[in-house]
Amino acid sequence: MISLSIATASLFFSCSDSSIERDVNDKGITSVEKANSRNAALPIAMNSWMSGIQDNISISRISIPGTHDSGATREIPSNSGTAKTQNLSIGEQLNTGVRFLDIRCRHIDNSFAIHHGPIYQNLNFDDVLNACYAFLESHPSETIIMSVKEEYDASNTTRSFESTFDSYIQKNPSKWDLGTNIPTLGQVRGKIKLLRRFSAGTAKGINATSWADNTTFEINNNGAPMKVQDYYKVTNNDDKWAGISSLLNEAKNDSTNKLFVNFTSGYKPGIFGIPSIPTVSNSINPKLKTFFQTNTQGSYGVMPIDFVNAELSELIVKTNF
Repeated sequence: MISLSIATASLFFSCSDSSIERDVNDKGITSVEKANSRNAALPIAMNSWMSGIQDNISISRISIPGTHDSGATREIPSNSGTAKTQNLSIGEQLNTGVRFLDIRCRHIDNSFAIHHGPIYQNLNFDDVLNACYAFLESHPSETIIMSVKEEYDASNTTRSFESTFDSYIQKNPSKWDLGTNIPTLGQVRGKIKLLRRFSAGTAKGINATSWADNTTFEINNNGAPMKVQDYYKVTNNDDKWAGISSLLNEAKNDSTNKLFVNFTSGYKPGIFGIPSIPTVSNSINPKLKTFFQTNTQGSYGVMPIDFVNAELSELIVKTNF
């Protein structure tokens, strides 16, 4: 039984009963087997849906709704389709079930400002972190995978991007998991798991620095293998959907502990190369909705989405139960 409160966008569903446990890397693991029998009879809210998944499940075996350019809620000029990728704030995203954030930081004055390209998003890294810390404090069963990447040109800095990142972590180190391996959910509940897309002198987080451009690729880290689809210059939406659906099916059938990150986002290059982001999301998001209305159980990996909404997030979350 699903009930939706428009006022709160709080979504509930009942999770199936199961006391069966398998090896977390077994491709035969079913959605029912992820469900935690302790909570089986309780409705699961979108703001705490991970409470219904067992501690021993690898985060690579969970279907996780995410957002691409999570802090990009504005563009200049307005409604130009050139920089805005989300309608929801960070806090709203988390409350609707999003558990992967893609945070793009411009290094300026030895601090981080949230940018999409040259466009400052009227948001700073402290704002993002405060929203995440408050959410995790209220919902300790949850984890947030956070990709951190340097964006645009550095300005007026006297230290490295890594050093500035470290200065933020040092304010609240207990809220971070900086291990280099793919953890189980139980190891990172109540914490932010770093996926690092910036160079570092010391090992910290899952290393995603060897990111290939505009394609599907693998990163063969010891203890943290990844496969990523990030075809973002989308000249043909059918080609983009083919890449997305191929990786969704590969993730579902995978028998390893590989972390799949499947960007459903992109832009169509227009006249003079000016990007149109909604041209892609307006085509892809309905296809995602249809896919998960049909494919209702399985492990589909992480899906960073443009213009995520509560309905789409819920459909992805439900595949875990």
